[in-house]
Amino acid sequence: MIQFACPHCGTVNRVPEARLAESPQCGACKAPLLDGVQALDALNLDPVLQQSALPVLVDFWAPWCGPCRSFAPVFAAAAKKHGGRLLFAKVDTEALPALGARFNIRSIPTLAVFQGGQELGRLSGALPPAQLEQLIAEVLKQVSV
Repeated sequence: MIQFACPHCGTVNRVPEARLAESPQCGACKAPLLDGVQALDALNLDPVLQQSALPVLVDFWAPWCGPCRSFAPVFAAAAKKHGGRLLFAKVDTEALPALGARFNIRSIPTLAVFQGGQELGRLSGALPPAQLEQLIAEVLKQVSV
């Protein structure tokens, strides 16, 4: 079982890994669980990265960062578009500096791709929509989703 906070209402949902491809819905608001951005913290980061059957694209960011704030709508739009094929997540490195240090985040925003708990790659900087789409296509090709 993987726990997801609904990106729409915040309710925590438990989803069997085998059912991730079936577009799971929130038990409370009935919105799709995977078409938004998951906020990860020290409690749910490891289970999501290690147990997700989907590749996880994590945006390491901070609220004071201008490029991070300008990139947020681009990332959210990609999450809505590709939510059933990738899991989109954010880690606030200001609120959770230990996670930023653990993943050796030196600049923000930084996008990191994980599959099976292993980091596959990372890219720093706020990407324009076309470049983010290209990155997503490469990730999906690499992991054969």
